[in-house]
Amino acid sequence: MKKYLFLIIIGFFFIQNAFAQEQQILKLTPEQVETVFLRQNLELIAEQMNIDLADAEIVQAKLWDNPELSISSVNLWSTENQRKELEMGSFPKNTQFSIALSQLIQTANKRGKLINREKVSREITVREFEEVLRGLKVELRKLIHEMEYLQSYQQILYNQQRSLEQLIAAYSKQVLQGNIAKSELLRLQSSSLELENEKNELQTDLNAQQKELKSLLNVDPFVWIEIEKDSKELINPDHLSLANLLEQATESRPDLKRQQLQVRYYEKALTYEKSQRIPDMTLNADYDRQGGVWKDFVGFGVSFDLPFLNRNQGNIKAAKINRDRSEYLARQQQNKAQHEVVEAFSNYVQAYRFYKKTHENELLTELDSMLDIYTKNLLNKNISMLEYIDFMNAYKSNKQTVFHSAKNLQILFEELQYTIGTDIK
Repeated sequence: MKKYLFLIIIGFFFIQNAFAQEQQILKLTPEQVETVFLRQNLELIAEQMNIDLADAEIVQAKLWDNPELSISSVNLWSTENQRKELEMGSFPKNTQFSIALSQLIQTANKRGKLINREKVSREITVREFEEVLRGLKVELRKLIHEMEYLQSYQQILYNQQRSLEQLIAAYSKQVLQGNIAKSELLRLQSSSLELENEKNELQTDLNAQQKELKSLLNVDPFVWIEIEKDSKELINPDHLSLANLLEQATESRPDLKRQQLQVRYYEKALTYEKSQRIPDMTLNADYDRQGGVWKDFVGFGVSFDLPFLNRNQGNIKAAKINRDRSEYLARQQQNKAQHEVVEAFSNYVQAYRFYKKTHENELLTELDSMLDIYTKNLLNKNISMLEYIDFMNAYKSNKQTVFHSAKNLQILFEELQYTIGTDIK
């Protein structure tokens, strides 16, 4: 009995703990979200390791080739006549063998040229990391603005729902007393159901955004993240210079820097391949006992290829083609980046004008107070049901337009910053 009681208590504890986890809400500002992202995003951590791999490649390029030691011609057995003829003693005192030591010497500073190539390769890896960070950051910021929009619009639906519930409660009493027709109550209930359905669809969208955001932040799945709005004002495009933005893009975009580094990489590769035309040398030192004319022979030598047939022509040609190709691609990337900046800036200017128009309209800013007024007027029968329903639809539509214009402006601003490659101050 005690055993079953213990299991019940443990089970109840886990149920309570799971319920508590499901209720956990994490409220973060956009800046705090970005801080968590930079610290915990798994893709960024993995990409950072590519830089460490590039460092390891540089270390490897700096290493010298190992010397080679070989032992051969070891006479493990011999006949009595052989020992007498060569005046050899017993094994292993005078056993015949030879030892050779060799060391490869790279000529034409090949090792230094290879190190220089790998250093450029590391710089490319850094730019690739910055490009991944740039892409993930704009994705994160768009998610934040999308969630801000959904949260704001969700609050509008809650306000409408509260107003309808208040009216339905009052109209239900009036129907029971026979003061109003059931059709009016039915109209309110129908609007409430439509609103409830829209709330459910909105919650589905919000759940999808939550999934994407929590994946980027690498947080516990039981956490529900709420975005707290900040008072950050967006920059007026009239205060921005398109020429300066184009110059910033050239200096800041990691994809442009990476493409320029590709040109440098293939130039270093071409230099390295040209050095391969000069053959390397191998220095040798040999010791031979009882293997030749002298009983103990020590000799030195050098060996190298004769570059008559293979002068690395194919690899040199490929390196030249890659260098020329990378130059064309760098110019193309620069051209593409400039057009992207112009397009993003034009879109932002257009969105900013519409945003200012919606937020400077006094009627749109007074919609929340007008909702309470219309609700009270309908309860007091100062307006008709049709007027109230029309206002509710206009209220929701106009609030949605206001919120959408703000979201669209913020997203387009993030896209402008993305095309430039840095935050606009």
